Amino acid sequence: MHDVEHPFHVFSASDVRTALPMDKAVEAMKAAFKELSTGAVTVPLRTHMAISEHDADVLVMSCYSPRLEQVGLKIITLHPHNLDRGLPFIQATVMLVDAERGTPLAVMSGAVLTAIRTGAASGAATDVLARANASRVAIFGSGTQAATQLEGMCTVRPIRSATVFDLDHTRARRFASRMEESLKIEVSVASTAAAALAEADIVCTATTSRMPVFEDADIAPGTHINAIGVYKPHEREIPGATVARARCVVDERSAAWEEAGELILARKEGLISESHVYAELGEILAGLKVGRQSEDEITLFKSVGIANQDLSAAHAVLARGTRLGLGSSVSL
Repeated sequence: MHDVEHPFHVFSASDVRTALPMDKAVEAMKAAFKELSTGAVTVPLRTHMAISEHDADVLVMSCYSPRLEQVGLKIITLHPHNLDRGLPFIQATVMLVDAERGTPLAVMSGAVLTAIRTGAASGAATDVLARANASRVAIFGSGTQAATQLEGMCTVRPIRSATVFDLDHTRARRFASRMEESLKIEVSVASTAAAALAEADIVCTATTSRMPVFEDADIAPGTHINAIGVYKPHEREIPGATVARARCVVDERSAAWEEAGELILARKEGLISESHVYAELGEILAGLKVGRQSEDEITLFKSVGIANQDLSAAHAVLARGTRLGLGSSVSL
């Protein structure tokens, strides 16, 4: 008996962008977070391997979703010195496998998918945690991830203006110009972190900084913060004092206490205990817990990235991409 050949789809970075617009990505992330927090997916802790000779890291992430009947696998590399080489800091590949038969289904550009799904995850968090009338964003960092963070905010809130702060002012100006054109909102460059935060309703930190990027005193009551840049237990973008006075929501508790430097360092300093994490985002989306509880409270979404976000996003790319005739098909 001969094996039946199944098409194996290959999607480029451009294909992923076309197949996964931000509104669809936010929907996919909401579904992923709900699955995660209700125990409907299998997600092992990701494997972290350091390439010390190159000051780089490799992450391997896997997930199985019975709902989607698919297994997802992502290998992601983070080479900070690539920025000086004119190469991407983050590079990744995502693969999908049919869960019933074990048949490989697709492979796709993971860097673009990671950037979109991370922006969409913050979009989902902002939708349930930011004030309904939030219209001004402060962005720390001006790389690829900062762009999708801002796009995610604009998808769920009536954003009128954004301010970007980056130590590289030339890069920040290029970012501001590009985002003004693509999102049709006012984007300005701040000369200091405090200036970026002035009147901000939503703050997104998407940097490679190993220490806090702003002072706690500059965060106003009612602010919502998305912290997504740090994934190591000894690094943080958010001051411990800000973490301590915020309602903290995470993507997944056990992963956060393994990798989220903001929480781990604040706990070591005696500023918080493990009970300070109020909820997983999926618990709020599933109606198990409420989101923002007052106009004045500070809310913080700390994301380290979970494999079922990649699986949910990749599933959407495969489904929509094949309908649109994107990518190429080969037989393995």
